Amino acid sequence: MNIRSSRKRVSFAHSFTLPGYVDQLPAGPYDILIEEELLQGLSFEAWRRTSTYIMVSDRSGRDEMRPVTEKDLEAAVYRDLAPRPPGVAQNER
Repeated sequence: MNIRSSRKRVSFAHSFTLPGYVDQLPAGPYDILIEEELLQGLSFEAWRRTSTYIMVSDRSGRDEMRPVTEKDLEAAVYRDLAPRPPGVAQNER
């Protein structure tokens, strides 16, 4: 089985939350690790995503890889880009 990994960086302008985690993450850049596997037996090269992780640093400076679904990550980015009425925090909407 062939596996590949790629990274991308996502920046959040506002603090945000992700399903499955109770803590609110601060605004800023986050590295995303994407792992994919090669689909065998096809007449062309195709890859399937097997996992996605967001890299989160805690207060002591340790990095943690948190699994996240692509759908939940895209939803968090979408919420971050949505305009907010003055004085309304993300979790109040």
